[in-house]
Amino acid sequence: MQRLYDSAEPRVMDEDMLKLAVGEQGPQEEAGQLARQEGILFKDVLSLRLDFQNILRIDSLWQFENLRKLQLDNNIIEKIEGLEQLVHLVWLDLSFNNIEAIEGLDTLVNLEDLSLFNNRISKIDSLDALVKLQVLLLGNNQIGNMMNIIYLRRFKNLRTLSLSGNPISESEDYKMFIYAYLPDLVYLDFRRIDDHMKDLAASKHQYGIDELKHREHLIQARLDDEQAQQEELKKHKVAFVEHLNGSFLFDSMYAEDVEGNKLAYLPGVGELLQAYKDKFVIICLNIFEYGLNQQEKRKLELDTFNECIQEAIQENQEQGKRRIAKFEEKHLLSLNAIREESDLTNIEIKIVEYGEDITELFNVLMTLEMQLVEQLEETINMFERNITDLVALFIENVQSLMAQCRDLENHHHEKLLEISINTLERIVKGELDEDLPEDVRAITGTRSRAGCLKPFPESGPGPSRTEEDLHDFLSFLPCGRASISCVSQPGFSSWGSVENHHPGKYSQALQALL
Repeated sequence: MQRLYDSAEPRVMDEDMLKLAVGEQGPQEEAGQLARQEGILFKDVLSLRLDFQNILRIDSLWQFENLRKLQLDNNIIEKIEGLEQLVHLVWLDLSFNNIEAIEGLDTLVNLEDLSLFNNRISKIDSLDALVKLQVLLLGNNQIGNMMNIIYLRRFKNLRTLSLSGNPISESEDYKMFIYAYLPDLVYLDFRRIDDHMKDLAASKHQYGIDELKHREHLIQARLDDEQAQQEELKKHKVAFVEHLNGSFLFDSMYAEDVEGNKLAYLPGVGELLQAYKDKFVIICLNIFEYGLNQQEKRKLELDTFNECIQEAIQENQEQGKRRIAKFEEKHLLSLNAIREESDLTNIEIKIVEYGEDITELFNVLMTLEMQLVEQLEETINMFERNITDLVALFIENVQSLMAQCRDLENHHHEKLLEISINTLERIVKGELDEDLPEDVRAITGTRSRAGCLKPFPESGPGPSRTEEDLHDFLSFLPCGRASISCVSQPGFSSWGSVENHHPGKYSQALQALL
């Protein structure tokens, strides 16, 4: 299972080794001599054999960008690395090495044949990128868990598999399990799979297969749903209205304002908050729909611009082709006449005439090119003006809608502060019957300038809180967190975020109670 270091010193790939290998495996005889004289570029090499080189570490292969086949078997390689640039690789042999883990293959999306025979691998994983994999040779390794077979179900093109010599191959159900769970496999351990055995295996493991297919279906459905959501979010981001098609912005404003959320327990605040949220979400939905509508207009403008550009270029090219074709038609016979002309004087006269015609054609083509440049510049300037107008209109209208949100917030704050003060006065007078949570019942005390709590008298004679005391109490209110962010450039700044920019209305009202 393990390749031992021989008497030779372990080697790392370097420029000299690669040049020698390319030279030996390149063309021979006269063609080979010519190639060696001119030099062979590594990027032109399609196949490379580096077996039995006592290589310890893979390196310096980045220049072989067009390599299709790489043979690294019978070395002492311990880690799969240095293959990131070989994106065109189709065939890779790493058998008879000391590799312990499958890794470093994420960019080899075109790989079809992979041999890791006779290594020290104990788990089959990290092959997800190899969507074209057809042949996988993992015999003589240390794979002992049958669940590794389940992992291979994702490779729909896999037809040949070798796992003999692994601990799992000693299981009585080894072959039948593979036949059942990898139904598209054609060869196992270098032997063709009999269709009758596939049917027997499928019957034997029918229950497990049905359960697995159900789980795979659910996973795939979830992945499809997530992908659809990502695609939808991508469209919303292009329109600068992501997360505005619901209550996300509103919820994010108060998500971390724990103290402010306590005010929902005050009489009337729950209904007030719900009404505020409903109106706020309606405004967000208006922004969302307007943004999508404006994005369609911008897209239409862009499509029209591209069509105009293509039409102008195509029309200009057609005119040039017509002039060139007319020139060729006119002078094709004349050129033959010049070849047959024996009088030098006549030849010179005709050459001068043709030179004048060529100059004329050149001037015509240059005129067409200048006309195209002017036409394109005019189209580009018109497109820039139209897009600028659309963006300016979008920003102006969204700012107006966001101003409605701020007005709505201010109105809500006023009502909330009014409820908070009324609740405080009712508690002071002992008129509040509702059962409030303990942390909200802190309103039975007042915060001094030193931050200490002074209890109010719960009953009996004594001074009541005056308007001046209440005003003095409210003057100590700190700023909270929840508030609408300023949006001066909608579409060019992040939506749906809440900054610590403005005093938090919920927290302020709560502090009035504390």
